[in-house]
Amino acid sequence: MVRLKFSVELNYELSQPGCDFIFNIHAAHTRHQLVLTEMMELGQFLLPQVHTDMTTGNRYMRLKAQAGLLRLRYSATVDLKHHVAAPESIAEVPIGRLPADVLTYLYPSRYCQSDRLYELAMREFGALPQGYGRIRRVCEWVKQHVAFRSNTTNASTSAMDTLQERVGVCRDFAHLMIALCRALNVPARFVAGIDYGADPALGPSDFHAYVEVFLGDRWYLFDPSGTAIPMGLMRFGTGRDAADVSFATIFGPVTAQPPKIIIEAVEDKAAGFELPRHRPEALSTDDGSAVLIGTRLAPLA
Repeated sequence: MVRLKFSVELNYELSQPGCDFIFNIHAAHTRHQLVLTEMMELGQFLLPQVHTDMTTGNRYMRLKAQAGLLRLRYSATVDLKHHVAAPESIAEVPIGRLPADVLTYLYPSRYCQSDRLYELAMREFGALPQGYGRIRRVCEWVKQHVAFRSNTTNASTSAMDTLQERVGVCRDFAHLMIALCRALNVPARFVAGIDYGADPALGPSDFHAYVEVFLGDRWYLFDPSGTAIPMGLMRFGTGRDAADVSFATIFGPVTAQPPKIIIEAVEDKAAGFELPRHRPEALSTDDGSAVLIGTRLAPLA
């Protein structure tokens, strides 16, 4: 088991009152990602609304802020209980046997134009044996054909753009892998979260985008950017692509500062906690079961 302790701080300057925000920075709570403790601290006296989407398990907080500085700090302790499986034992699921709530992840979406990647997907992966091994090849192909480089793309960059430019950040790698999986008729979804164990040379801790692919009877983890350790991936939200899981959606004139993220892993072998490490098995932290929990709110001094 992996135990992560982390905090996310966001700072905004509002030039006028009444700006609306929708945040997705609460740790998702599933039967394999357990939120032990959490705290949301707000720098203004506000009455936010927090709700959980019953289909995805995503947790959203809405608020209307006053003019001036708005600071938020969310902190939590999360246990990750990974389902571990032998890759060769995991099969692709026939379309006719997919759960109804998984079907939406077969279709093209704003950033994942799978309908335009069918020929490429068939040429590169169509002849491979179906199963986890084929999807791992998709992940490796994206990693090999796209270079990770900060500040090279923007919020409008799609999978087709990344395929042409061959450069991007984690969300671009994720979009391209998702589009290729869907072109193979395999459900894949975008995951927004944070990670522990990334190379410090990449800079300060930041939000991270990765991929979950539905194989067998659950969603398995993949990091096509190759910058994270899958055991150290912690989920905020899932969606068809990045448009569904922005960590902050803002309505009004706002100046934002870069997020400040601190994350650590607990190593305590006696208690069963290990540090994230690369391992050859297939890993999952989602069998499709979401759990409703509350959030403690407090003023931020």
